[in-house]
Amino acid sequence: MRSHLLNDLTAEDYRRSVTEGVERVAAKLATTERPFTGVTADTLAPRIEQIDLDRPLHDTTAALDELEEVYLRDAVYFHHPRYLAHLNCPVVIPAVLGEAVLSAVNSSLDTWDQSAGGTLIERRLIDWTAARIGLGPSADGVFTSGGTQSNLQALLLAREEAKTDSLDRLRVFASEASHFSVRKSAKLLGLSADAVVSIPVDHDRRMQTVALAHELERCRRDGLVPMAVVATGGTTDFGSIDPLPEIAELCRQYGVWMHVDAAYGCGLLASVKYRDRIDGIERADSVTVDYHKSFFQPVSSSAVLVRDAATLRHATYHADYLNPRRMVEERIPNQVDKSLQTTRRFDALKLWMTLRVMGADGIGSLFDEVCDLADEGWRLLAADPRFDVVVRPSLSTLVFRYIPAAVTDPAAIDRANLYARKALFASGDAVVAGTKVSGRHYLKFTLLNPETAADDIAAVLDLIAGHAEQYLGESVDRAS
Repeated sequence: MRSHLLNDLTAEDYRRSVTEGVERVAAKLATTERPFTGVTADTLAPRIEQIDLDRPLHDTTAALDELEEVYLRDAVYFHHPRYLAHLNCPVVIPAVLGEAVLSAVNSSLDTWDQSAGGTLIERRLIDWTAARIGLGPSADGVFTSGGTQSNLQALLLAREEAKTDSLDRLRVFASEASHFSVRKSAKLLGLSADAVVSIPVDHDRRMQTVALAHELERCRRDGLVPMAVVATGGTTDFGSIDPLPEIAELCRQYGVWMHVDAAYGCGLLASVKYRDRIDGIERADSVTVDYHKSFFQPVSSSAVLVRDAATLRHATYHADYLNPRRMVEERIPNQVDKSLQTTRRFDALKLWMTLRVMGADGIGSLFDEVCDLADEGWRLLAADPRFDVVVRPSLSTLVFRYIPAAVTDPAAIDRANLYARKALFASGDAVVAGTKVSGRHYLKFTLLNPETAADDIAAVLDLIAGHAEQYLGESVDRAS
């Protein structure tokens, strides 16, 4: 079994095996005609369940053949221009190259003596991102597994900076369109059930700063402690960007930690055309960025940034076997001193390779393309009497629903839209997402693929309308 260990004796086997796997994936990417096959869990599950994991195949080619059947054939392919559902981007080749390198070398980014140059590369990328945000010379941060972990760590720092022993008195303010991880983080941090104060949004799904000011004042009047305001730089459902300068000013007035969840909108940091849409982010105390959303990186690649590096001490614990206190005095750079994780992948390498090959402008121009596409899609929807579109996008998300000409019952329209989404997914012709707006079911395009064209959007809209009309027609037939 030692023949399977990656080392100097097996380097050629490694090259051969990985090449065979890469060729399989490349062939699949080159021949995939739909984003999904439409396979159901009931169909695929028995095939996977019957595989005896205690009886290995002892052959790489046979294992890849099997993988073709249980995964590659039926995977959901985000590179396809008609994958329009969630915040999943197609990935750039330099990042995939970085993924291959980091997996093989397998550095762990917790301590210097496990990663050396990897530690310095990650730190350099944190400095680069902080400079793009404009956080100032005292900024710092660390890579994380994703936006949820980044938000959790930011709110942990905010809780500790609030300097109160009475957790029940702490309050976090976030818009009603903010990410669910804000409430999850509050629970994990031991805050009370009513700790998160939901601030209403305006017509464009942006936080209403007048309502925020009112709630901050009420919090102070009631003897509670405002712990943090979470502003969103690109909501998951609408791509809306909260009014960051106004929120920053309120945070200054009330002495509140300002966190910006820019997991989605961080692509604007590299934008050639639309950087001003996220102005005000430079006044934040902490920022979440998800490179694996709008920097076209493979999952996972995220970071949390802070204005004041000293605040990261709240995540620091010293273990004698790993990062004893003396290492701080010796100026040994251990990233575990900043992180909620211990063992941690060298995910920063993917972004490093991307910047070194493509440059920031290359990333930004791709993100600009999908923002432009979303605006073009909005124009199509606004001009199409079959659909109701909610807001003009600030980023690359469109929320809409099919409105039949002859049906006025909102519940029936809800069912038609739900059916259309499910039927489209089952066909494999396209993948779209769904959400609720004011209690009603809507559909959602999340446009993160520069290869998607306006013609793709128009074609998918026709498919949605066709499925919805089929459902409504069958409903009438059943009722008559």
